[in-house]
Parts: sequence; structure tokens; C-alpha cells
Amino acid sequence: MYSFPQLLMRNAILALIFILTFSLFSIFLLSSLLEEKSNRHQSAINALTQHLVVTEEQQDADLLANSLKQIANYDLLMISNRAGRNLVSYKNNDTGVTVPFSTPAPTKISANELNLTVTYQLNFSGESSFLLTITLIALSLALILVFFAAAMSSKRHKAVFSVISQQIKQDLALVNHTNFTSNEETNNDSDILEIPELKQGIADIKQLMTQQLESAINLEKEAYVDHLTKLDNRGRFVQFYENQIVQDSPVKFGVLIITRCSELQTINQIHGYKEGDNYISQVAEIIKKSISSYPDGSLFRLNSSDFACILPNVKLQEAEKLAKDLTAQFNEYQQASDLDSVAYSGLVAFDKTNPLGELLALADTGVSVAQTQNTNSWYSQKDADILQKNSTNYGNQNWRQEIDSVLENQRVTLLLQPIQPNGRNSKVYGEVLARFLNSNDEMLPTASFIAMAEKLDKIIAVDKLIIETTIKEVINKNMLENSFGINISARSISDEHFMIWLERKLLREPQVAPRLVFEITEYGLQQNIKTSKRLIDMLHRVGARVTVERFGVGLTSFKFFRDLTPDYIKMDSSYTRDIDDDKNNQYFLRLMVDLAHRLSINVLAESVESQEEKHTLEKLFIDGCQGFYIGKPAPL
Repeated sequence: MYSFPQLLMRNAILALIFILTFSLFSIFLLSSLLEEKSNRHQSAINALTQHLVVTEEQQDADLLANSLKQIANYDLLMISNRAGRNLVSYKNNDTGVTVPFSTPAPTKISANELNLTVTYQLNFSGESSFLLTITLIALSLALILVFFAAAMSSKRHKAVFSVISQQIKQDLALVNHTNFTSNEETNNDSDILEIPELKQGIADIKQLMTQQLESAINLEKEAYVDHLTKLDNRGRFVQFYENQIVQDSPVKFGVLIITRCSELQTINQIHGYKEGDNYISQVAEIIKKSISSYPDGSLFRLNSSDFACILPNVKLQEAEKLAKDLTAQFNEYQQASDLDSVAYSGLVAFDKTNPLGELLALADTGVSVAQTQNTNSWYSQKDADILQKNSTNYGNQNWRQEIDSVLENQRVTLLLQPIQPNGRNSKVYGEVLARFLNSNDEMLPTASFIAMAEKLDKIIAVDKLIIETTIKEVINKNMLENSFGINISARSISDEHFMIWLERKLLREPQVAPRLVFEITEYGLQQNIKTSKRLIDMLHRVGARVTVERFGVGLTSFKFFRDLTPDYIKMDSSYTRDIDDDKNNQYFLRLMVDLAHRLSINVLAESVESQEEKHTLEKLFIDGCQGFYIGKPAPL
């Protein structure tokens, strides 16, 4: 039901539209009337000048001016001779009421018989006053109608609402009377309860209320619960902190722990998304088990790789014991699952005065610092001064030092994951996977290392290190009969100095260059087709080959193949995952294979995790398969 102010506003808007429309129409009508009056007056002036007797100029001008003032009122009246000298000049300072945009401009008439020129502007104050009077009357009537209509509508709505409300009260009273009256009263109303329609109506209402309650509960779960781990998500985390920590509560202080799953991206790419989900679930179970000894502890999943744990009324020193326990359990899980690492944690103490955003930034900095230390380690952010600094730069500085140390000491180890050909004539290769070590020869999280190298503008130097190390390994171990795929970042291929360095490097190694296949993402190549074409032409010129990695993610056209002519395309895992059950992806892959083969391009599939997927890809004439089912990464 509309409230009285709402009805008043609605009617006022309608009245305003009416008034504006009426005003514009009135102005247009007035302008037409004034123009017609001006034309009639001009005709009167012409007739008057023809009947005047020609005498001396000044006398004629005065006589004409007096005659004109007798037949009309003027705002402006000027009479001049042919030489342009003003003989009569009259201006009315009291013009009265005028309506904007309606008054005609001054009119000039030549009286040829008298050799005079008359310039005049009529006074229309009477007509303008009449128009404004009519407009004000219409405005007053409209406002009165607005209030009257709003009052009547509100009264009518209240009456309808009162009737409906009374009916609902009677129905509720009947239901209450039915459920809660004594046995004697129930017997008196037994004839009412025997009505089938009434029983069915009450049952339908109860069922509807139950369904609505269940629907509300389900919607809340979807909005605030992570579907994989069944933990509360980021929305609930923010709500919990604001309601249970900041506002009045027994919580005076505590510790926030952010745990980041460092290998999720790598597992998704190498082992598949199912293994990635299993990895996340295992980490969630480890954390839940560890915090079970803290009755007030709460665990949340913030995003795909981050968990947040809040320990109310727990000191930082006590929380560090939990962090040590997590590291020990992560180490056990790492050994059992053959992973490079599992997760890293950042700790920060808080009280009621700390904003949540500031705590998250500090804990995230702790994670960044922990990733530069031991595997699966943790870092406790205790520096109070860091609150006045840029905590992001604090974490970046640790990563900058670690990356520089890796580059300076060439602490990189190489793994090789094979690509299995699906036919005797298929020529494929093994993909080189780089792993980076800290000063203790412990593995740094690969995804974080590459991401921070990109962020800190070190990725080109990292690409150079991987290429140089691969060439050295191939030569030193005499593996010139095999082919090796090396990933290059999009940043590197757009750098002119890197292109010159790479060409010179490959020209100096004519035996190794034909054994190298450089993998570049489809997105990286599409950023600058001209630069990408120059890179591919250079690699073909020195004997190397090119693979378009993660193919199918972007919007690739036939022109892409024609201009770049890569040697391989590696289909993105979203197309190959569960390909045995996905008819749409099968159809798409069959088309891509047919098109690529017509252009002499080999098609590879990554993330092959089962025999069924491999068998289906072979039937689609894929040239090679790569994935956990085919072979795990092993030292080069």
C-alpha cells in the first residue's frame, strides 16, 4: 500500500507534467496571437502613412509618432530619415509583465511616401498578464487536486487494508481457536472443523510456510557456505568479524591466521581439477583438526586458495604453537602426496580497534614472507611499525630479495613431464617445468614465485634463467635426440631486448635450437599479433618450434593460424577434462583437429587424467596427450 507521502509525490509529478504542458502550449498560443497582432498593426501603419500630407521631415515624424501612439502602446518607437538620423525616439521604461520567448523582436517599416523609417516594438503587457493569471489559476487548481487525490487515495487504501487486515485477524483467531481452545469449546466448534476446505486451507498454509523456511535456509547456505569444503565463506567471515569481534562481545583480543594453498594452480594444471578439489579438501580437514582444541576458533574459506582462522582471546605466542602443528601436518601430507609444498600461513594479533582490511593486509604480508622461508612455514607479523608502512611493499621486498638471490645463484631445478604421441608419425616433446630453491635448497612455491616475478618485473630474467639452464642440461647430458618444451611469458615476447638475446642464444647453439619448442599462451600471442609473428618467424628461422598453450580460451579466428603458423596447439584443460562424457567438447575438438591438420599443425591435449579420456582423444585424432595419467614430472 502506498503511504500518503508516496501518493502525494506521485500526484505532484503528474500535476507538474500537466502544468509544464499547459504552460508551453500557452506560450506558443500567446506568441501566435502577438505575431498576428503585430502584423495587423504593421498594416495599420502602412495605411496611416499613405494618408499623411508630406511637409517638412521633423513635422512629418512628430505627426506620425503622435498618430501611432494613439492607436497602440509601445515599448520602443523610433522614426528616422533616410540618412539614418533619429527624428523621434521613444522608449517605455515601464514595460509591465512579459513572458519569456513570446515577445516579437522590434519591427522596422519604411514609409516611402514620407521618406521615413519607423522602428517599433509593441507593448504586450496586457496579454502577458492575462496568460500568467490563467497559469497561476491552473497551478493552484492542480495543487489542490494533488492533495485531494492523495488524501482520497490514502483513505481508500487504508480502508481496503483495514478490511484485509480484519479478515486475516478473523482467520488467525479461528485457527488459534481451533488449536488452543479447551475440549469443551472444541466440541462446540466441531461443525466448523469438519469443513474439508478449511482443513485443506490450513494444511496448505503450513506447507507453504515450511517450504519458504526451507528455501530461506538453503539460500543462506548458498550465499554464505563454500560448496566444496562446507565452510563459511568470505561473506560470513566479514559478517563474523564485524558482529562478534568489533561490536560489544566477550572478545577483547585474538589472532588472525591466513593459510594459502600454494600448489593449487600447479595441481590443477598437471593433475586436473578433481585432484585440485581433493587437495583443498585435505588442507581444510587438516586445519579443522588442528583448531578443534580451540573451542571458540572459527575457520573460513576466503577464496579458491586462502583459508582464514580466527582465534578469539588467544595470544600470538599460543597461536604460533598451532602454526607449528599445521606445518608438521602439511609436511606429512606433502610427503604422502608427492607435492613440492602444501600451504603457508601468516599470523597477526588483533584487538577491537583493528580494521579488518588492515589485518588482512598484514596477514597476507606474513604469508608472502613465509613463502620465502622453509617449505610449508609460517610467519608471525609482530612489527608494530609495519602498520605505518606499506605492508604490501614489505612483503614485496622479501620476494624481491629472494628472486634476486635465485637469479644470482641460479638456484633452479628442472623437471620433465612427457607428452605421449598417439601415432607413430606424431612428433612430440617433453615439457620442462622449473622449480626454484631458496638459500636452504628448499622448494619455493612455484605459482607464487612466478606471480611475484611478474609483479616485480623480474619475469624476463627468470625466463632467461630457465632457457639457459635447459640448454646447459641438454648439452651436458647429451640429450640431443629428444625435444624439450620451454614456457615463455607474454611479457618476454613483447620485449625487444629479450627477442634479440634469444635469437643470438639460439644461433650460438645450432645443435640445441632444433630440439627446443617454446610454449606461449594463446592470450599472450593475441596481445600483439605483429610482435608474435616476428617471434615465431625468428624461432622458425633458427630451427626452433612453437606451441600455442592453453588454446581455446580466447576468441581465435582462422586468421590467427594463417598469420602465426605455429607448430603445435595445446588445447586448454577445460576442453579435455571429462572429454569422454562431453559431446559438445568432442565436436569442438574434432573441428579444431581437422582445421589444424589441414594447416600442418599438430594438436596436443593437456590434463589427461584417465584411460577413458585418453581413448576418446585418440579417436578424435589428437596427436599427443599430456597429464598425470600419461606421466608425472620427473627430474630432467
